[in-house]
Parts: sequence; C-alpha cells; structure tokens
Amino acid sequence: MASSCFFDCIEAIHLLYSPYTTPALKSEMATVIAIVEDDTDQRENYSDVLTAHGYEVRAFPDRPSAEAAFDRELPDLALLDIMLGEDMDGGFDLCMQLRNLSPTLPIIFLTARDSDADRISSQRMTAWDYITKPVSLEFLVARVHALLRISEQLQTQPAPESNLAVGSLEVNEKSMLVHWKGEPVNLTLTEFWIIESLTRHPGHVRTYDALSDVTRQGLVERNTINGYIRRVRNKFRALDPSFDRIQTVHGTGYKWEPDYE
Repeated sequence: MASSCFFDCIEAIHLLYSPYTTPALKSEMATVIAIVEDDTDQRENYSDVLTAHGYEVRAFPDRPSAEAAFDRELPDLALLDIMLGEDMDGGFDLCMQLRNLSPTLPIIFLTARDSDADRISSQRMTAWDYITKPVSLEFLVARVHALLRISEQLQTQPAPESNLAVGSLEVNEKSMLVHWKGEPVNLTLTEFWIIESLTRHPGHVRTYDALSDVTRQGLVERNTINGYIRRVRNKFRALDPSFDRIQTVHGTGYKWEPDYE
C-alpha cells in the first residue's frame, strides 16, 4: 500500500510539471543527477522521483564511492547530504572536490543540519542551494528543475571577453581578478560574479532576480543580494573612500554607474 502511494505521488509530480520541458528531456543524452545520501530509503525515494522525470540518477551511499565516481565523470547536478554515516562533514568534503573540478556545477545540500554555521559554510563553498530535511518530493523536483534551467542559461550565454575595462575598473575573466585604479580588490567568487554582471553593461539595471541567478545559489532573497553588495562596496571603499560606482535602484536592483571622467 505504501509503495502504491509513493508511485502515485511520483505520477502526480509528473503531471504537475509536465507543461515544462525539463533539461533532461531537451537533449539526446539524459541529464545526470548525482545523489550522495547514506540513508537507503531516502536515497531510493530521491532516485525514483528524479528517474521518473527523465533524469539519469547515480546514487552513492558514502564519500569514497562518490569521490571515485566524480574523478571519472562529473554529473550535471549534485545532491549532497552533509553527514554521511560516521563521516560528519563528508558532504562538505565532496563539495570542495566538485568545486575544484568545476566552479559552476550546480550543488544542492540536502541535509537534516540546519545551523547558520553550516549554511554559511555552504555559501563559502558556493553551493547553489541548501535544503533541510524533511523535504517534499514536489519541492525537490522543482528546485532541481530550476537550478538546471539556470545552469543551462549560463552555459548558452556568449562567452565574455577575457578582459573587461570600465573606467578605473579592470576585470579579468580567466584569472577572476578585479583591479580598481590599479589596486587588486579581494573578492570572493560570488562577489566576482556580481561585479562581472554589473559591469558587463554599465548603466543598465541588474534586477534582484538577475543577480540571484548570477550567484548560482538558486533562490536568493533580496536581503542576501543586499548583503553581497554591501560587502563589495566596503572592499572597494577600503581602497578608495570616494568609491560610488555601484548605484542602488530602489525596489529593482543595482547598476554600475560608468566613469565619465
């Protein structure tokens, strides 16, 4: 009876999202989702529902087996539990491995741990999302769909020029370094992406939704974007107290004001 209800649930989710074309169905090769979860029942539930939506799922019960698989081939998206059996921070270690292999791979932490310290750690590792258990299968599928759409959009954008100069600002895409008036600005990876987005089209407003996509973290609240901007401004002002190029467009987002001097 329970098994029947579970597959009925999967079918309901399929019907709920059927008007949308998922990334897994857009190409001849299926989109690969890696799941690293030590609980057998949870691992099978996540695998079954994602498989029902056309994804190719590769599930792992522990860090060593996942590490070996990632060294051979990267997935298109990874779902990681943080605590894997006796390995208290195994998911964090896997995230760091994946980040070394790919700075843009969508990574979702799916965990029972809900402390601010763990969330902050996930952001520092540039995970795209942090979901606490228990999670509904409907919500999980929706998040996977959304993050893969963002990833696909980022991959299909025209490759930017390696070097970008806007007035006193210099941005190097390959080295991910930023200089202001010849001085290096010590930015995190997410802060770099935000600056690159703002300066790609100086004077144009980048909305909160657009900047949320830029962070590669899935659904990001406005206050989080405001916090990133505040930290970026402070870093520029530490070098130049008169810095005022990042302008707030109230209720909409931010823009980089060109240097007309």
